[in-house]
Amino acid sequence: MQAAGVALVVGVMSFLMMQAMPGDMAFRIAAARYGYDLVNADLANAVRAELGLDAGPVTQFLHWMGGLARLDLGQSLVSGQPVWDEITHQLGASLQLALAAIVLSLLIGPPLGICAGLHAGGRFDRALLVVAASFRAVPQFLLGLLLIILLAVQMRLLPAAGHGSLAHFVLPALTLALGLAAASARITRDAMAGVAASPLYAFARAKGLSDGEVLRRHGLRNIGAPVVTYLGLQFVLLVEGVVVVETIFGWPGIGHALIHAVFHRDVPMVQGTALVMGLGFVLLNAIIDLIVRRIDPRGVQS
Repeated sequence: MQAAGVALVVGVMSFLMMQAMPGDMAFRIAAARYGYDLVNADLANAVRAELGLDAGPVTQFLHWMGGLARLDLGQSLVSGQPVWDEITHQLGASLQLALAAIVLSLLIGPPLGICAGLHAGGRFDRALLVVAASFRAVPQFLLGLLLIILLAVQMRLLPAAGHGSLAHFVLPALTLALGLAAASARITRDAMAGVAASPLYAFARAKGLSDGEVLRRHGLRNIGAPVVTYLGLQFVLLVEGVVVVETIFGWPGIGHALIHAVFHRDVPMVQGTALVMGLGFVLLNAIIDLIVRRIDPRGVQS
C-alpha cells in the first residue's frame, strides 16, 4: 500500500511540476532531438502532433497511469526508447557509485564515532564534532568542486570527470561519502557514548573482560540498531546528492539523466525516474526495518 501511494504521489507531483514549467514543451523536445540550431516552429508543431501534446494534460496523465497499471512507463519523448530500458542502463551506474560511497562512508564514519564515543568529552570527541559539523554544512556541489580543484587540477592525481575506470570513481564517491561519514560518525558517537555509560557496559568490565571483548560482545550490537537505521536515511541523502554529483562529474547515472530529462521536458523519463527512486526508497526502508528487528538486542526474546 505504501508503494502504491508513493507511485501515485510521485506521478502526480512530477507531472504537475513539468506542466508548470515555462516555455513551449514541444519546442524543447524538438531542440533535444534535432539541436537548437535546426529547430523551428514547423519542427515543434510536428513534434506536438506526433506526441499528442495537444490532447491536454489530463488525457496525457491518464494515459501514463494506464501504462503504469500495465507496468509500462512509456517511451522517452526525446530518444524514443522505452523508459524501462533507459532507466535500467542508468540505474546500474548510479548503484555502483552509491555502493562505493556507502562503503567508503562506513570505513570512515562509524570507526571514528566509536572512538569518540568511548572517550566522550575528550579532545578527539570535540575535534570530531567540529569536523563533522563542517562537512555537513558544506553543500555537496561545493565540496565536489573543491575536490576537483585540489586533487584533479592542482595535484593532478585523479581525473576531474568521466566514467569507465576505477580512478573515475574516487572523486564522486568521496564527495558523497564525506557528508555521509560526517553524519554517521555523530550517530555512532552518540550511540556508543550512551552504551559506554550504561550499567551493562560497566558490569561487563567488572567481570574482567578486556576493552576489546566488551566492545565486541556488548558495544557493537547495541549501537548496531541506530547505525543501521541511519543507513536507511543515508539513501535519502544519496538520492539528493547523486543528482548533483553526477552532473558535476559527468557520471552517466540516473541523477544525470534526470537533469537532462527535466531540461528537455521528457515527461515520461522524469516520471519513470522519480518513480523508481521513490519505490527504491520504500524497498530499502522495509529491508532496514527487518535488519533492525533482527540485530536489536532489545527485540530478542528470552
